[in-house]
Amino acid sequence: MAAINTTANGGMGGGTRIAGDIDFEADGKQVTWLKLPFSVHRSAYGHIAIPIAVIKNGKGPTLLAMSGNHGDEYEGQIATTKLIRSLEPKDIKGRVIVLPAANFPAAMAGMRTSPIDDGNLNRTFPGNRDGTPTWMISHYIESVLVPLADVILDLHSGGSSLLYIPSALVGVSRDKKRTAKLLELVEAFGAPVGYVNLGGGGDRTSTGAAERAGKLRLGTELGGAGMVGVESTRIAEEGVRRIMEHMGIAKPSALTQKKPKTRLMDVGGDDYYVYAPEAGLFEPYVDLGTMVKKGQVAGVVQFVDNPKREPVPAHFPRDGMVLCKRVPGRVERGDCLFHLATDRS
Repeated sequence: MAAINTTANGGMGGGTRIAGDIDFEADGKQVTWLKLPFSVHRSAYGHIAIPIAVIKNGKGPTLLAMSGNHGDEYEGQIATTKLIRSLEPKDIKGRVIVLPAANFPAAMAGMRTSPIDDGNLNRTFPGNRDGTPTWMISHYIESVLVPLADVILDLHSGGSSLLYIPSALVGVSRDKKRTAKLLELVEAFGAPVGYVNLGGGGDRTSTGAAERAGKLRLGTELGGAGMVGVESTRIAEEGVRRIMEHMGIAKPSALTQKKPKTRLMDVGGDDYYVYAPEAGLFEPYVDLGTMVKKGQVAGVVQFVDNPKREPVPAHFPRDGMVLCKRVPGRVERGDCLFHLATDRS
């Protein structure tokens, strides 16, 4: 069995405190739960049970497919849950590790962040074995799961507050060969839009975890608005399959033969984003997919508590295509209203 290090020495650099009976080296299909120790009033010696699956058949590449990094992003959770039920060892050559509800407390609450510690899992890497549950989970992912993988597929959506054109994305890399491999993953996934995050994924994210380990990481933004979209869920399910085929884990199928065209784009720094200038009720003037110009009015903040007050406009800081928009109408100053993408040159 592949031992899970649970040594007591060290803080962030020590072994994980999350236990489990899973054998990452055994052929076959294992579906079980990780045990995150969680002692509370109602359960002195309890644990948080985090579902995990490993499907393995001989030697070959390893895909780590995870979702529920943010608990209110549902398409990926549906896709990975169905994958666990449907994928059998005979279907593959290599290994697929599936973490369908990575931040389990957040996923069960349908929240972006954990209701236990308010932790945003994708802002806590590399984590801390002695931290609160969210930090313990990110430490486990980075110290145990990421080193086992060749490719990390982290399925996100817009969650409760944002709606995206279904997209696959990667972080920027100075290594041209690495960038080429990442863009191959983007195109293999087959989402309508594939973009490079020129602002960088940040070292506190799963992108940072992958980069520290020298692994390839592909992310997604698959719809959102607090829904499970029919089309975005289909894109998620087929995209996971295409990545397995691209890696040589699964045999080529009709999906790889009929791969949709992906529009390759960039998302840059702060000028790609529009933020609410005031608190109030936001009235958008454009929708997803609209091509906009620098200085164009994106919408206005209305003040229903003081109808005599003139609305305050928000403007696009640059040219681009509207890739993402805010869902809730009520806004606070600083809320993200839109973000743009530009075609790669």
